[in-house]
Formats: sequence, C-alpha cells, structure tokens
Amino acid sequence: MDDPDGPLVRRAQKGDRWAFEQLVDRHQHRLFTLATRLLGSPDEAADAVQEAFIRAWLGLSSFRHGARFSTWLYRICLNAVHDQRTKRPTAPLEEVAEPVDPRDQFVAHELSGALQQALAALEEDYRGAVVLYDVLGCSYAEIAELTGVAEGTVKSRIFRGRKRLAELLGTRTERE
Repeated sequence: MDDPDGPLVRRAQKGDRWAFEQLVDRHQHRLFTLATRLLGSPDEAADAVQEAFIRAWLGLSSFRHGARFSTWLYRICLNAVHDQRTKRPTAPLEEVAEPVDPRDQFVAHELSGALQQALAALEEDYRGAVVLYDVLGCSYAEIAELTGVAEGTVKSRIFRGRKRLAELLGTRTERE
C-alpha cells in the first residue's frame, strides 16, 4: 500500500521531530474535525487531539507500514475521544454548547447547532461511522479497519446513522 506519509513516518521513527511536526500539520485539522464532531466541544476536541498526537509520538515505533499512517492515527484519535468522553460528566443535550470556536473558522461555519445536536444524539457507533465517511471521506474498508467491524456493518451503521440524523433534523431520506 502506497502511503503518502511513509517517508515522513520513517524519518519520524528515527527520531526526526521535524518530520513528525510535518505529520501533525498534515493531519491536525482532520483529527480536530473528527473529535469536534464526536465530542461536540472544541475545547474537549483540542484536548483529545493533543492526547492523540502524544500517543502517536510515543507509539510511533510500533507503527507498521502495512496500513496507512492516517488510518492508524484516526484509531488513536478515536481512542482519545472515547477516553475524553468517559472522563467528563454527562450533561443533558440542551446544555451541550455548540462547537463554535473562533480559532477554527471551518468548524464554525460548517456546523450548525442543530446538526451538532443531532450528531450528539446518535448512538456512538452510528455517529463515528457517519463522521468518518461523510465528513472525513474514509472508505468503508478504512472505517472497518478503524472500528474492527465488517464492511457490511460499516455500511449499515452509515445508513442507519443517516436515517436517524434525518429524523432528528426533521428531513426525509432520499430512499423513503
């Protein structure tokens, strides 16, 4: 598998901090988007992404080049998001702030409060699949590898997640 990050990863594995910084620059926006969509809070997302990059740096020697670096990094981020979610007290949906962060215009413009609330209301498996596929553009195979489920399960979660989102947002799905 040809991984565009391969040369930088090999350099970073040899201790080249500049190479790792380049990997961080390449992937931080997408990881932040993923974490924000899953957590609903830019501050919590920033913490989760920072934790993910620390874990990636510390675990870089264990990365095997059979998979894409981005897939490996997404898995680490998903774990950090999960850990972040288990650390926080749960608040009623009405109390969850909209993920508007002036430091990140992309998130501020792309997310509406209603969409973020609907995403937050989805079951975690559905939310993860929808965000990975529709927002980050991961393939079914990549999502299956990240989540440890079959591709058919990934497709089902995306379908059901989209359908539930449409219900929550008061819109109809195309196949109804």
